Amino acid sequence: MAALRRPVYERNQREVLPDLKIKDITAFPIRVPREDEDAKNADAAKNGAAARNETAEGKLSHRPPVIDFGDYFVDAETFTSIYSKHHETTVIKVETDTGIVGWGEAQSPVSPGTTGSIIENLVRPLILGRDPFDIEAIWTRNYGAMRERGHPTGFYVDAIGGTDIALWDIVGKATGKPVHKLAGGRYRDRIKLYVGIGGIDPEKVADIAEEHVGYGYQALKLHLLLDADGVAEIARAVRKRVGPGVMLMCDVHMRQSVASAIKLGRELEKLDFAWLESPLVPDDIPGAAALADALDMAVAIGEWNRTRYEMREAFERRAFDIVMHDIARTGITEGHRIGTIADTYNIPVAPHVGGGGILSVAATVEYSASCSNFMIMEHSHHANEYKNAITAEYFGPSNGYFEVTGKPGLGIEIDQSLVEKYQVS
Repeated sequence: MAALRRPVYERNQREVLPDLKIKDITAFPIRVPREDEDAKNADAAKNGAAARNETAEGKLSHRPPVIDFGDYFVDAETFTSIYSKHHETTVIKVETDTGIVGWGEAQSPVSPGTTGSIIENLVRPLILGRDPFDIEAIWTRNYGAMRERGHPTGFYVDAIGGTDIALWDIVGKATGKPVHKLAGGRYRDRIKLYVGIGGIDPEKVADIAEEHVGYGYQALKLHLLLDADGVAEIARAVRKRVGPGVMLMCDVHMRQSVASAIKLGRELEKLDFAWLESPLVPDDIPGAAALADALDMAVAIGEWNRTRYEMREAFERRAFDIVMHDIARTGITEGHRIGTIADTYNIPVAPHVGGGGILSVAATVEYSASCSNFMIMEHSHHANEYKNAITAEYFGPSNGYFEVTGKPGLGIEIDQSLVEKYQVS
């Protein structure tokens, strides 16, 4: 990515932007209540009940039995991911000596205090006094500072990625330009969205799908935590209900083997599904390559990857057809590096958002506008309400699209008093 050049801007008269210095950085681990099946029914699920309830996405949801431990729970059978009963993330505030403030987010769906501690104890001393325009150099040096220590991914890289987003917000505000104009230029005026839904009962999942098409979405992703036969049954019901004009995808959250994923993929191909997402555990790159080769439909992976280094083998082995890194993990800088590599392989980008908060959403909109090989962006329709708990003005889409604006920085206003309201230790 080309280095940023300081533009000339206008106030009362034309002048060259003065040098800026990073004065301080503060992390706010936050926890926002949310009403969904995970929060309401973890106790029932851990006892083996089929937990079914009204969710944040509107209708029925289900999780297999879980092991519950207070604010968190994990799948008792597969141990694939720890989940929170709340909306959790880490909001990052970077201040400059001129008074310009940038906001960012390190996606922290569990234990945001861990990310906050890393920012306070490691990232903060590394960047104090730096010029926020040195975005790429700051990310690269921060990454290198803990590489030998065995932290080339995970919480530490999330922390530097979230800080990277805040620096882009500063540069945009300092120059009076939206981030997308500085990070690659505007490729599109609207960002197409798909919305995630889930469930266990085929007809009720079809009801949810029909509901979201009614909101204006023409692309839906099914989160299905079942075996291949169960997933295929729901997929058939949804396709029948919404018809051939709606784009459908399926995320099975790493619950398949290569053999079962091939079986499932061939069923989904008959239903014209756009992709099969996260079919295998992240470490099985040979298996992913075999799967991608066996199927005619696209295989999408990448939400767990933070850097291009992590993804190198998967790129080289053509282990996927669509890359879906998460900007609140990679940051905008490394997100563009990954996107550029994907472009050399003719692979489209469908950014993951998942449990990310509203700053993650805003950063992904700006990234998507400036990514040449962008395909579609993830969104959570009902969850967007509680994600907006920290904004001064509601930030949301219309009829299945985010409009790309010309507002400086990330184009979103954060109310610090609301951030502090939800702050946890």
